[in-house]
Amino acid sequence: MRNRWQTVFGAAAIFCVDAELAFSASPVGTAVETETIILQLGEDEKNGPGLRIPNESEYENEASDDEPVEQDTEPDHRPDKGPPPVIEYDASKLPPPVRRLREQILEAATSGEIDGLRPIFDANGEPPAISFNEDGDPINQLKSLSGDEEGREILAILIEVLEAGYVHVDVGTPDEMYVWPYFARYPLEELTGPQMVELFKLLTAGDYEDMKIYGTYLFYRVGIAPNGVWRFFLAGD
Repeated sequence: MRNRWQTVFGAAAIFCVDAELAFSASPVGTAVETETIILQLGEDEKNGPGLRIPNESEYENEASDDEPVEQDTEPDHRPDKGPPPVIEYDASKLPPPVRRLREQILEAATSGEIDGLRPIFDANGEPPAISFNEDGDPINQLKSLSGDEEGREILAILIEVLEAGYVHVDVGTPDEMYVWPYFARYPLEELTGPQMVELFKLLTAGDYEDMKIYGTYLFYRVGIAPNGVWRFFLAGD
């Protein structure tokens, strides 16, 4: 704005022009006639012939036409940016079908025999999602994810996950479910000191640092629908 106003003021100054008609080809000592021209300005032309200094509001209007105006944008209201879900630890608050299925899974996993999960899979109607590339028998899939041949490591992980706090998410939608552990739907950057201790029961500090890069929990989680259908037991994004 400063440069623009300086330009207007410079062009609007009252001026006199002394035009000296001198020719380099004229002999030295030859008198050259000079003429002084004075421009007479009327009262309504005191700002210069044909010039008018616009007021500040006119420049603001001009700027809106010639210069791009930064538009206000709406803040990001993605679902994962809403308030954190309520964390629950009391299994008695679960709907009866959810509570019953959780107890069955824990009982089967505690037995140390991974085949104890087969009746639960059969009663589920279809097996829960166990990997993003499902192929073949769900029991064999679980064994392939375990560090031991009998699948007992994965059973221990399943127990730890279901004994953690949980959240009730996507309420009123087809994806409504109860999810363990709550870290799967909770902002990692908002975890308190005690919550971090809970997190480290499931994974290492190195795992946590890796997850911070992605900004989300990536270890195993369980999802059960309100009607008691086991939706998934997955790790990853």
